[in-house]
Amino acid sequence: MNDELKSGVAAPLCNPVNSSGESNRVRLVVTALSGMVFLLVAGVIYLLPHQIHGGGPSPLATVNAFLNICATLCLLGGFICIKVKNIRWHRRFMLSAFGISSMFLLTYLMHHAQVGSVKFTGTGILRTVYFSLLIPHIILSAVVVPLALLTIYRGWTQRIELHKKIARITFPIWLFVSTSGIAVYFMLYHL
Repeated sequence: MNDELKSGVAAPLCNPVNSSGESNRVRLVVTALSGMVFLLVAGVIYLLPHQIHGGGPSPLATVNAFLNICATLCLLGGFICIKVKNIRWHRRFMLSAFGISSMFLLTYLMHHAQVGSVKFTGTGILRTVYFSLLIPHIILSAVVVPLALLTIYRGWTQRIELHKKIARITFPIWLFVSTSGIAVYFMLYHL
């Protein structure tokens, strides 16, 4: 017999929580949003018909690099602010980084809907360096979406200890994704 039957009181079915304290609803929303982002990116790059790509970057590719630079600066600003215990500005910087990263995602999808996957034409050691950077960038780009959503949710709901715990994982991954995106852009279009 389970504890519910022994006590005569049914546990709430609408919103049970997991071991980290997130409700099933929060986990479902984070999973659904992360899955949608993954499917959108994969679909746009690999399933849509594309134009033939010219040699230089499109205006949207340049906008993407600029947004990555802005997101990186906001991430670093948020990190510095939390280190000096300025929570108000930490929150502003981190929410700005999330907003900018969301704008990046939209322009990234628009760019790749037009050009598809852009081939790297470099050779030799440059090619090795490019793919050594690109492969973890792609993998961690998928990982950072649910991490960022959970980190922001925990901070927003004032669950500070859980927020700190996940932020220690999210921040370096997010920073790597953002900075490696800038490096990939420069290697792809300017080397």
